[in-house]
Amino acid sequence: MSPGAPRVVVVGGGVSGLAAAHRLRTRLGDAATITVLEAARTLGGKLAAVELGGLRVDVGAEAFLARRAEAADRLAELGLADDVVHPSAASSGIRAGGATHRMPPRTVMGVPADPPAVGTLLSETGRAALDAEAGLGPVAWSGDDTVGALVRARLGDEVADRLVDPLLGGVYSGRADALGVRATVPALAAALDRDPTSLVGAARAALPAAPPDGVAPAPVFGTLRTALADLPPALAVAARADVRLARTVTAVAPHEGGWRVVAAGPRGDEVLDADAVVLAVPAPGLRRLLADVAPDAAGAAAGIELASSAVVALALPPDTDLGSRSGVLVGSGERRPDGTPWTIKAVTVSSVKWPHLVGDEAVVLRASIGRYGETGTLQRDDDELVAAARADVAALLGIDVEPLESVVARWGGGLPQYGAGHDARVARIESGLPDGLAVAGAALHGVGVPACLATGDAAAERVVAHLSHRTRGTLER
Repeated sequence: MSPGAPRVVVVGGGVSGLAAAHRLRTRLGDAATITVLEAARTLGGKLAAVELGGLRVDVGAEAFLARRAEAADRLAELGLADDVVHPSAASSGIRAGGATHRMPPRTVMGVPADPPAVGTLLSETGRAALDAEAGLGPVAWSGDDTVGALVRARLGDEVADRLVDPLLGGVYSGRADALGVRATVPALAAALDRDPTSLVGAARAALPAAPPDGVAPAPVFGTLRTALADLPPALAVAARADVRLARTVTAVAPHEGGWRVVAAGPRGDEVLDADAVVLAVPAPGLRRLLADVAPDAAGAAAGIELASSAVVALALPPDTDLGSRSGVLVGSGERRPDGTPWTIKAVTVSSVKWPHLVGDEAVVLRASIGRYGETGTLQRDDDELVAAARADVAALLGIDVEPLESVVARWGGGLPQYGAGHDARVARIESGLPDGLAVAGAALHGVGVPACLATGDAAAERVVAHLSHRTRGTLER
């Protein structure tokens, strides 16, 4: 391509791609041409919100992990720091052993750091298995175990089924026996790398230090008062990118020292030439677009499986008694009081968890449905999902009120499954990319908003380094 102001195409208008576009703008300046191509007709990916009962409610990701700095720092950079809010002090619950229990404190993705605090969530047999870990000797830690295998071997089946599996189901829509420790609980893996003496000890070491006496602990989660779904458009505005919606990228190929991108749009194919390309798409998209230009990276992406899910959001009359819990997670093997399986895997009582979601017209809650492999559940139509969610919420929380409004948001293939060996797959993807290509997104280093922002920034820095190297080479010639 001819020398001049750099041209970069970002494929994918979710939070990762828009983070890359924004960081490219801050690093490359006003002269750069940054184009974002998004297959959907809206930006944001898995960050989306709806108007429900007079409130703006997230129906995708609803919060970011505040212990990681990326989200809070980016919101501050965008001028949104004053809009950040944190959850109430209400406790959450977990459905285990046929009863609802308070969520035990001091766990790392369900792995107890303080066994006595688990209380009645485990049976006597389960508590005995947990207590027995102290006498098992060092952990047989390969570094590539699944969470389920590790926990079952050290702490027993009940900890895996009643604590760890519900939490992993809530975050990844996956199952403990299929998800890898290093990719899904990296802090625990790092603690075991340092000292594999005990799994409970590793959980204890992985937790942040307790605050001094009289100092409140830092909030774990945050969101935006106006909805977390406002982050992607804020990134897009700050990026000053040429955003093109309803564009499905069909090919990315080398062209005259740069890259040619072909996208199918409402008026036929569009061809864009660029100095560099960022692919911020799910794993199947990576596999397809890298197949010819980076076959080993494409093969690694093909090994990342996906889970689908749905969110049922309900607006209830403002005088509804929501109880005191912020939400409840449901174990995958649990049964309703009538013996039938639960449809939902979790319910968030949003107006208890987030005080800003208490309106004059309504209060709201969200039910989450769908784990990896549960394809039949999500084949029900919207009315059936709403009815099933309402029945489960009534049985679980005693909230049986005719909703004022309801919304179903479906996330087909929305969550990558980080199986054992995931980090090695990602390393193959990232190391197998030709110059001028970068990748970002939830398929790589974490499904949360901070992790996605970090991958967008890393992709931007890879592009900047490539452009700088190419410019130096041109000047030297």
